[in-house]
Amino acid sequence: MTAPVAPSNLPVVAYLTDVEGLWPKLESFVQGNPWVSLDHEGRLRVAPGAFFVFGGDAIDRGAHGRRIVAALLDVKLRQPDQVILLAGNRDINKLRLLRELSGFPPQRTPDEIRRAPRPELLRWILSNTMGAALAFEGRQRELVDGGGDGDGEAVVESFLADLTPQGDLTRYLACCQLAFRCGLNLFVHGSVTPENLGRVPGLPSPVDGVDAWVDALNRWYHQQIDAYLDPPASLQGDPPWSPLVAYQAPLPGTKLNQTSVVYARPTDDAGNPALPPRAVVEDLRRDGIHRVIVGHSPVGDCPALLRTEDFEFLLADNSYSPVESGSRVLIRGEQVESEGPSRVGGGERVRIDLRLGESSPVGLRLVEGGHLVKGQLSSGDFLLHRSLPGFRVEHRILPAYELRRLALQEPWGDASGSPP
Repeated sequence: MTAPVAPSNLPVVAYLTDVEGLWPKLESFVQGNPWVSLDHEGRLRVAPGAFFVFGGDAIDRGAHGRRIVAALLDVKLRQPDQVILLAGNRDINKLRLLRELSGFPPQRTPDEIRRAPRPELLRWILSNTMGAALAFEGRQRELVDGGGDGDGEAVVESFLADLTPQGDLTRYLACCQLAFRCGLNLFVHGSVTPENLGRVPGLPSPVDGVDAWVDALNRWYHQQIDAYLDPPASLQGDPPWSPLVAYQAPLPGTKLNQTSVVYARPTDDAGNPALPPRAVVEDLRRDGIHRVIVGHSPVGDCPALLRTEDFEFLLADNSYSPVESGSRVLIRGEQVESEGPSRVGGGERVRIDLRLGESSPVGLRLVEGGHLVKGQLSSGDFLLHRSLPGFRVEHRILPAYELRRLALQEPWGDASGSPP
C-alpha cells in the first residue's frame, strides 16, 4: 500500500502540546516561527493559510498557567477558524475542584486532610489525584509575580475563580475539543487504540468512520461542558458532567485508560512508544488517515516519529525533559518537520530534523537494543532514543555509516498490539 498524495491546498499545521504552565515553551515555539507568532502586545497570531493546533495540557507544572490559558483563549476567539484547542487531562480534571473544595473531597482523602484548611486540601488533591505536585506553588508564584496576594487562600480562590462560568479556564474548555482531523492527519491528546477508536461515551455501539467518530466525540464533549455550565456546576449528587471527568482519568485501580483519546498511552511502562496496533492503523488508513499526532506521553527532549511505509505516528510531549523549550512541529501535507533542542552527551544542544528522505532510518527501531532512531543532527549523525523507568531517557549519537550496519525494524508492539 502506498501513501496517498496530499491535496495541494491543504494548510500548513503548526502544532504544540503539553506546555503545562511553562511560558518559555510557548515563547520558544513562536520564536522564528513564520506561522504562529507573538505580536508587540504579547498576543498570539496565526498567519494566513495556517492552522495552529494546541494539543492539550496548558497548565500544571509552571508559574504561567493562567497566562497561557488566557493567550490560547484570546487567539481562539480572534481567529476561531485557524485555531484548534484540544482538551488535555490536566485541563479537564480541574473541573473537579469547584465541587471538591466545597465539601465533597475525593473519596480517598485522608481524614486529617478533610479537616484541614482549604489550601492543604488543594495541595493534597493536586499532588495525589492530579499528578500536579508543582501546581500549587506555580500558581502562588504567578499570583505574586502579577502583584497579587500569594497566601494559601488566595491560591484556592484563584483556582475557583478560573472555574466559574466566566472564568478563563471554563471559557477555554468550552472552546476545546477532543479530536481534530485535517486532511491526512488526526490529532488527539492521548492516543488512538482498539478500545477507543469509534467509541463515544454513552453510545452503545461504535461510530463508523473517522469523520463521524470525531464529530460525535466532540459533540459529546461539548454536551458535557454545557452540563457543567447549565446549571452552573451542581455540587449535589453525581454531577451530569462526571462522565467527562471519568473519561480523562485512569480507570479505577489502574494507571491507564485506553478507552479514552485523552488519557490513552501508546507506550510501555518505561515510556517507549510503539505504533498503534495493525488493525487500528488499517482502519485509519481506510478512512484516509496517514498520520496521527499526539501529546500526553513524554518522549524525551524532542518529538518522536514512528513510521511504516504508509503510516506515521508522532508523539510531541517533551515534559520531564531538562530542556524547557517547546518543540515546533510543522505539517505540510505529506511532510512533517520538527525543530527542538535536545541535550545529549556532555550537554550539547542540538536540533533534530525529522524530514524524511526515501531511505531515511528516522522513525524505525534498532532490532538489537530497541533504540528508536529519533532524528538526524546537523552533523549528519543520528540521535537514538530509549526510555527507561522513572521518566529517564537514554540517548546515543551514532554516525550514519555505523547505523547503516545495524538491522532496523518498524516500531510495532508485540503480537497483541501492546508496546514492547
